[in-house]
Amino acid sequence: MSTHQHVRVAPESTAPPDIAVEAIDLTKTYGTGDKAVHALAGISLSVPAGTVFGMLGPNGAGKSTTTKILTTLARADEGHARVAGFDVERDAAAVRHAIGYVPQKPCFDPTATGWENLSLQGRIYGMPKKEIARRGTELLERFGLAEAANRLTKKWSGGMQRKLDVALALIHHPQVLFLDEPTTGLDPEARADMWAEIAGLSKTSGLTVVLTTHYLEEADNLADNLVIIDHGRVVATGTPDELKGQLEGETIQIQLADPEARDVAVAAVTAIDGVHDVSVDDATLRANVTDGASNMARTLVALDSSGVEIASVTLARPSLDDVYLRHAGRSFRAADEAGTKEAA
Repeated sequence: MSTHQHVRVAPESTAPPDIAVEAIDLTKTYGTGDKAVHALAGISLSVPAGTVFGMLGPNGAGKSTTTKILTTLARADEGHARVAGFDVERDAAAVRHAIGYVPQKPCFDPTATGWENLSLQGRIYGMPKKEIARRGTELLERFGLAEAANRLTKKWSGGMQRKLDVALALIHHPQVLFLDEPTTGLDPEARADMWAEIAGLSKTSGLTVVLTTHYLEEADNLADNLVIIDHGRVVATGTPDELKGQLEGETIQIQLADPEARDVAVAAVTAIDGVHDVSVDDATLRANVTDGASNMARTLVALDSSGVEIASVTLARPSLDDVYLRHAGRSFRAADEAGTKEAA
């Protein structure tokens, strides 16, 4: 009997060396008739190799559907996509070999140890035992899990379990790693720890990371490039700094004491020279200004003269929330809450 272990070898990739993921006009509809949900309405994106690429959007925007198509877990109704040079439909097996995928829900076996989880994952990918042992040790040490490796994973902390999910996706040396909402449910300390790990993946190993998130600060801190998605469409694309740089000056954010005063407040602020892109969401009014200090004072005077009471006011550099508001016409928080309600 032969003792040689069969190792599956993916076909050679034909991807351009500088593009790891490309999607063109992806559409996806679930259901029919009045119950049809148009999850994607023509998503296009291009991910440079060796970078962290963010897909930022509220719950229900279409991020996870896009990820499922790119990882071959779903098929687009229309459009095309290539990952690591392989067509996601024609070369699905090659795509799966070339990627790692961490879904929103845990994918480890809680009744097995860390070692057992990694060993099983390596065997699924046809890796030799010695390579599984070497790579498993490397990953356990990298993510600070070595001391807990022989304990049942159901006894691990949430942060440790999430790191194990990432380690499982990396066991076979993928070219592209997909992380779908990787820090949801983690406490602030564990989230910051995971951010550090994600940031180091592309910098130390040249791995391409595609990250979906509905945390503005996560996209701002981690993504080299990103797309902002709303209602199944890309509404903005660029680096975080480029997107924020499109909004000149500073942003005044005013919390109105009475939401019913919205119209009067918008009219008063819009009339001020040097104030532009005025918008209001519920009781929160935002405006971009060219001279923050002087225009904030003028804004407060104008609102007071119009009889509008203010609960609070802040002045800050433009944020990704301001970018989202400009392109989607609503605040990110409001969109996220609406998406969560729709999903429920």
